[in-house]
Amino acid sequence: MRIPTPLRRPFDGAGRAVAFLAVGVLVQTGALFVLAVPWLDGGPTKASSCLLAVAVMVAVLGAACPVLSRMQRARFRAWFGVEIPGAGQPWSWRQLGYHLAAGPLIALGGALTLLLWAAAGVAATVYVWVWALPPETRVANFGYTTQAAYATAAGLAGLYGAAWLSRALARIDTRAGAARLGPSRADLLEQRVEEVTESRAGVVDAADAERRRIERDLHDGAQQRLVSMAVNLGLAKATLKDLPEEARQVIDEAHREAKEAIAELSNLVRGLHPAVLEDRGLDAALSGIAERTPLPVGLTVELADRPAPTVEAVAYFVVSEALANVVKHARASRADVRVERRGGILHVVVTDDGVGGADPTGGSGLAGLAKRVASVDGTFSISSPVGGPTVVTVELPCAP
Repeated sequence: MRIPTPLRRPFDGAGRAVAFLAVGVLVQTGALFVLAVPWLDGGPTKASSCLLAVAVMVAVLGAACPVLSRMQRARFRAWFGVEIPGAGQPWSWRQLGYHLAAGPLIALGGALTLLLWAAAGVAATVYVWVWALPPETRVANFGYTTQAAYATAAGLAGLYGAAWLSRALARIDTRAGAARLGPSRADLLEQRVEEVTESRAGVVDAADAERRRIERDLHDGAQQRLVSMAVNLGLAKATLKDLPEEARQVIDEAHREAKEAIAELSNLVRGLHPAVLEDRGLDAALSGIAERTPLPVGLTVELADRPAPTVEAVAYFVVSEALANVVKHARASRADVRVERRGGILHVVVTDDGVGGADPTGGSGLAGLAKRVASVDGTFSISSPVGGPTVVTVELPCAP
């Protein structure tokens, strides 16, 4: 006989919940024993004895907390597929609170629910096992059929109630376990920050690697072709003397534009990622910037060893952009650049004797520079009172 679906639906998942609760009762038996031992045989009577008993109880549970937590996580994973990640430390007050209060109470409720299943099952099947009683017992209890009917109805109601109660306790236990046995909100936020930091570092490294690839492609491809074209135009200009004046003017113009394009492309390549930075390091790359700047630049670089490539690139562009701003806006007579490493921090300071008044929000490139510094968790600050001097200070974290 097939039971109708509406009658079967309350029992869906009840078997898994019962097994889950039964295992939970077994796991918590040790904890329940620890909680009960101090109070057996009347328990302590003095206040000091009670405090000592509670302290011993908490200490024992605290020592067993890592093992109990692993067993509980395995139970949630095995029966409901709920993966509760381990907390950052072997034990915590949150975990201890679960094993001290929530776990034992839920296990006690689970034990009572299992007893309800057993009692309801016996009552619901009274017509099955009552015939196993001796005949004289059935005769002595005349009217048992009416009582059995009541018992059967009560047993069926108890089975439905036990099924609902089992699923409810399983849900409560799962929520309590996820809230208490897993990482705290602070742990999750810390883990998320670490993941975001690693992801951002990966993006920065990938962008830096892509700039290097573009720089190599431009330097080895387009720039070389432009140089070859400029050489050919120069040869044509020098050797073809019998050309009409209009043709010579076209060649002269093309030769001049080719040289200008080479110069612009060289500046673009250096802006992407200068080859000298990768080949010879920050000192040589900054020396090149200082030489190309159309005002005196004092440069001091004190590095015992090279920072990471990404940090080197950020330091290079800080100096490059800061000196470009000095030339464009500061009306300075000189600038000074100092780069040194103190422990795990790379300090970059650019100073000029210009008119000051630099505004990071005024579109001078300082805002973008600050964002680039922040991409490697660095700090950017600028002091630029009206009348000068302007001091740009950048601190970049790097491995010691």
